[in-house]
Amino acid sequence: MKDGEVRGFSTHPADDGMDVQEPVASAEAEMESEILDQSLDIAELVAERDTYLDQLQRTAAEYANYRRRTENERVQMRKNATRDLLAQLAPIADDFERAMANIPPDQADTSLAVGVRLIERKLASVLSGQDVRKIDAHGQPFDPAMPEAIVQDPDNTDNVVVEVYQNGYTLGDQLLRPVMVRVGNAPRAN
Repeated sequence: MKDGEVRGFSTHPADDGMDVQEPVASAEAEMESEILDQSLDIAELVAERDTYLDQLQRTAAEYANYRRRTENERVQMRKNATRDLLAQLAPIADDFERAMANIPPDQADTSLAVGVRLIERKLASVLSGQDVRKIDAHGQPFDPAMPEAIVQDPDNTDNVVVEVYQNGYTLGDQLLRPVMVRVGNAPRAN
C-alpha cells in the first residue's frame, strides 16, 4: 500500500483517469434511488390498506343495515301474521256473542250455556290480551273513519249510529275490521 491510500480507495486519480470518489457518489445515488423506490412502495401499500379499510367499513355498515332491515321485516311479518289471525278470530267472537244472546232464559244455567259462556270469555280474554278492542259505535255519532254505514235512514239529520249489524274491532290504534252500522236520527226522549 502506498502512503495516503486507504484499502480499496485512493485519493489519487486511478490509472484509468477516473476519480475514486465517483464509486462512492454512485453508491449514494443508488441508495437514494432504492430508498425512493421503497418510499413509493410504502405509499402504495398505505393507499391499498386505506382502500381495504374503507371497503371493510362499508361492508360492516352494509351488514349492520341488512341485519337491522331483516329484523324490522321479521317484526313486521309477525305483526301482519298476528293481525291476520286476529282478524279471523273476530267473526268467531261475534258468533259466540250471538250464541249467548240467543240462549233462552230457562236454559241459561245448562252445562251447554255455561260452556259456551266460558269459551266466549276465554276468547275475549285472548283478544283483549292482544290489544284487540271492540268498537262501541251504537248511539255514537257516525265517524266515517271507524264504522261502515251500510244503511242510512232516509230522514237522517243527526248521523247517529242507531243499529250495529256487525261488530268492528281495533288492534291497538289500527282498524282491524270496520263496524257495519245503520245511521239515522237519534231516538227522541218523550
